[in-house]
Amino acid sequence: MQLPVQSQSTLYAEPWEAAAGPKDLVEVARAAERAGFDYLASCDHVAVPRRLAAAMSTVWYDPVATLAHLAAVTERVRLLSHVAVVGLRHPLITAKQYATVDHLSGGRLILGVGAGHVREEFEALGVDFARRGALLDECVDALRAALGPEEFPSHHGTYYRFEGLGQRPRPAQGSVPLWVGGSSPAAVRRAALKGDGWLPQGDPRDRLPGQIARIRELREKAGIAEQPFVIGAITEPLHVGTPAWDVGHRTLTGTPEALAESLRAYRAMGVHRIQVRFRSRGRTELIDQIAAFGAEVAPRLD
Repeated sequence: MQLPVQSQSTLYAEPWEAAAGPKDLVEVARAAERAGFDYLASCDHVAVPRRLAAAMSTVWYDPVATLAHLAAVTERVRLLSHVAVVGLRHPLITAKQYATVDHLSGGRLILGVGAGHVREEFEALGVDFARRGALLDECVDALRAALGPEEFPSHHGTYYRFEGLGQRPRPAQGSVPLWVGGSSPAAVRRAALKGDGWLPQGDPRDRLPGQIARIRELREKAGIAEQPFVIGAITEPLHVGTPAWDVGHRTLTGTPEALAESLRAYRAMGVHRIQVRFRSRGRTELIDQIAAFGAEVAPRLD
């Protein structure tokens, strides 16, 4: 699940998150781990321009700091950047940060990457917004080298070149899994050909089968169809049980079996991981929802 509090776009943040803080974030993370969740996710924006602040808010915790903090208060659950805009930084900086997180967490990192969409963010950092796709393509290749097992990685590309520069600690898991986020044709192609997994950008159910078919087609043509690859999906908002308040018309509600039956449709499409979000009026209700999902819904998904 994408964690609350650490990003507060009006598209998904609940009102209670505005007054929440680190303690709430930690308690939710621990609850998700207790409930058997696979990963916790944190977003990435360096700075939000005034023209977008009303919709996006300016609350975006740094994902490296957030995941490192959560690594120290959890033991099993994996830690995902969903997604890191890696083109904003030199890949050696990104590699140093995330390799350290992986080392400190005992090998629990998944690096999710995306191209980014906020022009002013790129301009302020001196990065060409128009080339963000090309930068990301090369960043993925450079990070493959820099987050692998070699102490002295090398990469020679158009935008980045390095060799003979050692970085330790190395990732604890040997090589960090790299998932590509986004739903544009370019993002889907990038995920299929360069990633270990795909994180769609909230594609509705009726669009997912076509996207998944495209990924399979691209991987088949490239001769990599047999290599491990994780297909993700973001579900509709959820509420386990019958809500006593207005949770919105898009929210899936009902008994554990009813929710499980609906969510099993994602598996039928070829999805391996679903990312969930629960409607809630406070931390306690959210933790109760997480616990109910883990105990009553998740076992019915198998």
